[in-house]
Amino acid sequence: MNVNTNTTTKNLLDTPIEYLKGVGPKRAEMLNKELQMFTFGDLLNHFPFRYIDKTKVHLVSEISPESTFIQIKGKLSMPILIGEGRGKRLSAFLTDENHDSIELVWFQNAAAVKTYLKAGATYIAFGKPNQFKNKFSLPHPELELIEDDANLQLESRIQPVYSTTEKLKMRGLDSKNMHRLIKTLVERLDLKNDIPENLPQYIIEQNNFLSRGEAYYHIHLPKNESTIPAATNRLKFEELFFLQMRLCKIKTDRHLKSQGLRFAQIGAYFNRFYNEMLPFELTNAQKRVLKEIRRDAGTGYQMNRLVQGDVGSGKTIVALMAMLMAIDNGYQACMMAPTEILAQQHYEKLAPLVEPLGLRVELLTGSMKSKKLRRRVSEGLLLGTTHILVGTHALIEDTVQFKDLGLAVIDEQHRFGVEQRARLWQKNTLAPHVLVMTATPIPRTLAMTLYGDLDVSVIDELPPGRKPIKTVHYFEAKRLMVNGFLKSEIDKGRQVYIVYPLINESETLSYKNLMEGYEQISRMFPAPQYQIGVVHGQMHTVDKDTEMQRFKAGETHILVATTVIEVGVDVPNASVMVIESAERFGLSQLHQLRGRVGRGAEQSYCILMTGEKVSSEGRLRMKTMVDTNDGFKISEVDMNLRGAGDISGTQQSGMLSMKLADIVKDQHLLVLARNTAQDILANDPTLEQPEHEMVQRFLDAMQFNRSVWSRIS
Repeated sequence: MNVNTNTTTKNLLDTPIEYLKGVGPKRAEMLNKELQMFTFGDLLNHFPFRYIDKTKVHLVSEISPESTFIQIKGKLSMPILIGEGRGKRLSAFLTDENHDSIELVWFQNAAAVKTYLKAGATYIAFGKPNQFKNKFSLPHPELELIEDDANLQLESRIQPVYSTTEKLKMRGLDSKNMHRLIKTLVERLDLKNDIPENLPQYIIEQNNFLSRGEAYYHIHLPKNESTIPAATNRLKFEELFFLQMRLCKIKTDRHLKSQGLRFAQIGAYFNRFYNEMLPFELTNAQKRVLKEIRRDAGTGYQMNRLVQGDVGSGKTIVALMAMLMAIDNGYQACMMAPTEILAQQHYEKLAPLVEPLGLRVELLTGSMKSKKLRRRVSEGLLLGTTHILVGTHALIEDTVQFKDLGLAVIDEQHRFGVEQRARLWQKNTLAPHVLVMTATPIPRTLAMTLYGDLDVSVIDELPPGRKPIKTVHYFEAKRLMVNGFLKSEIDKGRQVYIVYPLINESETLSYKNLMEGYEQISRMFPAPQYQIGVVHGQMHTVDKDTEMQRFKAGETHILVATTVIEVGVDVPNASVMVIESAERFGLSQLHQLRGRVGRGAEQSYCILMTGEKVSSEGRLRMKTMVDTNDGFKISEVDMNLRGAGDISGTQQSGMLSMKLADIVKDQHLLVLARNTAQDILANDPTLEQPEHEMVQRFLDAMQFNRSVWSRIS
């Protein structure tokens, strides 16, 4: 984050880094390349990742195998060079006030180090102790000569540790010298004028925050341990606040400025479907979400709403009823899915539901080569006789033109790039309403960061009659018992998924792979009594689809697969999901895979198979899966284990590339930042009040890349 918010006068922090004392052109060039550090401001925002407490001096007797970094004060013995050639080392002993000694040893530059050591002098040695045969030594310690014990000052010796690179270390820019440069810079700054305040005074007072200048000073030059949390809290809040401010302002501006289509009425199509044709009673959660969609679509502003719901929670029926709202108001609707299999599945589910209403649904995918068929789809869209178009990213091709698109539904949105989704906006004079669906439950704090500019709805109930999936964890020793259970399920007419983490044997991983597993399963479940299919990501799409369709049609009893089935076809007859080497999978992936079963009325099972040796984290994942079917609880555990960036995936993680804040560890600050941003915009949506002038100025100076695409999440 660029700390310069003064857009009219030159700020000291804009100065090229080469002009800082101790840098120069060559070091500046290395800092540019290695750390993308170009100005004084960039250096100031290079924060410590930890601190070393040098305020305590230990005795040799206090050292233990758990000791990390320690300081010992004592008299130095005569340094002695030992060995020859590459094996040469320098050894000396430091004896503390209790007459206990520890060996200090240098393996590099031994002869040079010997020249500046003074035998008999008092030193403070700092380093990480090494244990060998019950004896401790300090390899390559930092040494400080103590000439006058009376003037020894330890109370301000908290040492920040900075990240650097091997190339920078070769230029003399290790953590210690990086700190020297930052100290030079900080002591040169006027903390009030060079680091202008960007939070209103009332927010600083309400939260007991340090001023911005004080926070920068104490994070780099802490007087003691107690000043560090106050400095980091202030700067973390600032980081989270401006992220949330940007997201909330996008949403506020959209509500203030973006004209949208108004769905003024709930008409005959919606009412007839709801009253006469719904295959089951809607849950209260589904009704709540439909009310939120109806309210949004009736405002005259463009809707951008994310619907989160676990696998099987009934998102598709909610999407269909939202599309009927559009059709009732004279508009068309479309649904975009990430794969042809999913698009086909949505089409097969939607078409029979709405055809009795006299509505026409068409399917469009990339593999449809027939010009005649494509022409029919295009004509129906332009004439308005096609009411709903279901498809893959083929929907966003320029040749696909609608008469009047009112609603775009995007399924499994994380599988699409932002620009792909946004191209749907261009299908209409006024941007259509956008309904984004995901079956990947996201923790609340992560959702408010990744999708903070979207309105979020949650379907947190399963339809009545759905039996919870029974999940069990077995070690390899239970293999024969598991195979017996699978045979009993197949004898009842059920089908089984068996999922493996790898396709081919890996040299470094001992986990079962799919091809070896397929051979073992074929021996345990011999043809012709049992039919086995196989699906993996390296197969041609046509072959993969053929195998999936055979399984769906009940022609194969067992489908051996990799995670390509994580988001796949709906097979109500499949009642068992076996996940091999389950410790290899993340929690969200395990939960998604489990969601492939439990689609029918029969009791379904998920069996997690692991080797005997499972890490403590792996055991926690297995226990979490066995204990709960709630995707939101699972996502919270997953985020705490893996961190927010890993959960969000590469497409969204740029939003999370913060210098200090961590939305997992700093959830309380994130919620505070979100609430503060919302309160400010509720009272001053355009940030025109004098006390919010610096907030607007800082938002402008941050210069985020805000293309039109950013407005759809």
